[in-house]
Amino acid sequence: MKAYKLWFCTGSQDLYGEECLENVAKHSRIIVEELNKSKLLPFEVVLKTTLITNELIRKTLNEANTDEECAGVITWMHTFSPAKSWILGLQEYRKPLLHLHTQFNQEIPYDTIDMDFMNENQSAHGDREFGHMVTRMGIERKIVVGHWSDSKVQEKIGAWMRTAIGIMESSHVRVMRVADNMRNVAVTEGDKVEAQMKFGWEIDAYPINEIAEAVDAVSESDTNLLVEEYYSKYDIVSDGRDAVELRKHIAVQAQIELGFERFLKEKNYNAIVTHFGDLGALKQLPGLAIQRLMEKGYGFGAEGDWKTAAMLRIMKLMTAGIPNAKGTSFMEDYTYNLVAGKEGILQAHMLEVCPSVADGPISIRVNPLSMGNREDPARLVFTSKEGPGVATSLVDLGNRFRLIINAVDCKKVEKPMPNLPVATAFWTPQPDLATGAQAWILAGGAHHTAFSYDLTVEQMEDWAAAMGIEAVVIDKDTTIRNLKNELRWNSVAYK
Repeated sequence: MKAYKLWFCTGSQDLYGEECLENVAKHSRIIVEELNKSKLLPFEVVLKTTLITNELIRKTLNEANTDEECAGVITWMHTFSPAKSWILGLQEYRKPLLHLHTQFNQEIPYDTIDMDFMNENQSAHGDREFGHMVTRMGIERKIVVGHWSDSKVQEKIGAWMRTAIGIMESSHVRVMRVADNMRNVAVTEGDKVEAQMKFGWEIDAYPINEIAEAVDAVSESDTNLLVEEYYSKYDIVSDGRDAVELRKHIAVQAQIELGFERFLKEKNYNAIVTHFGDLGALKQLPGLAIQRLMEKGYGFGAEGDWKTAAMLRIMKLMTAGIPNAKGTSFMEDYTYNLVAGKEGILQAHMLEVCPSVADGPISIRVNPLSMGNREDPARLVFTSKEGPGVATSLVDLGNRFRLIINAVDCKKVEKPMPNLPVATAFWTPQPDLATGAQAWILAGGAHHTAFSYDLTVEQMEDWAAAMGIEAVVIDKDTTIRNLKNELRWNSVAYK
């Protein structure tokens, strides 16, 4: 990912003289310096010259378009800024936009305030003028309100920055489809051409044996080195298997990991999908190999689910560099616990859950898999962390894409599951299992999700808004009656 920066653009005009403009520039510089010192913003803010003319506004916003390191612009109107001056620049601007509605002073200076102060410090006026024009032009933007020194305001700016990265990086997502979708499954299908038009994604298919050849080309010495890493990093559970035989099974996944990663890098892809029904010359269904690729930042979707693979890649990028991140992973709804007061959904997959979400030790196990008709695959086994998270499902409704966003509460299962040799998570969807599951089904949500502990519902809403697609949120405020009405309204609004 690029070393992104966000530009800070202050709007003003020359009605009040040079001294006023000098103060505007000084105040803007202080704000930017303090934002960068706060340690609450994941990316650097760069101060630009105060914008006071049509020509300068247009020039600056077009420079933002062409600067590869610029991930978006933060605007603030220190004084009154005539909004017609922004029209041409905004028409040509193509990157994420945040409107920071703030002012330099936190409190009204009751004892000294005069008309000079009022004219110079009228963000309450200038930001409304600017906001009116952005609304009239139908431009999507994030609005953050409050004093710039407030940590909550800074946290909101920082959260939006991560969304901006997801918006920018969407056009760089390239998904490699190994074989095709699982036959007769609906939710993994979708319009790939429309996805490239809407999100910028490139989704390409490769014959399974072309990537199998890359796996076969991995040397035994390279494979053995990676196996040694596995044995040093993870607990090895034999389940009664012979040690030599166990190591051979694990080595197959090491060879797949190296072959897949080299192929992805050579072809410049950052997400991958596989399908257990079409494995070609591969000896095992990729399990441990895919889990480790996800941990490195690659997107993944099972059974050919390219939409989830792309979403996971974006969410991985949005969470990159978060201190003490709890993890982001592909997930699948498997089975319910319907005991009163203990309701929840057991999340897992045949093999592929990212170890970034693991809580505690991670083990390698080799167990039979009834699907795929190959030898027993090695996989990483663990349980996931507790805490709030967000599960997303991007679905193609035929005439539009819809992003379903569910706030979930992750918990520990009551008892161990010694006979289940896969990684698991357990969560209760908000507002409760019955309402959350009904709402998910009504909205057309898939059984695959891109899940993260480190992103919020609001960030994913903002991403969907920037992409120009429908977003349906299921959280603590959801009721079925209101959701049904929302879905009816959306069917008209997004037709």
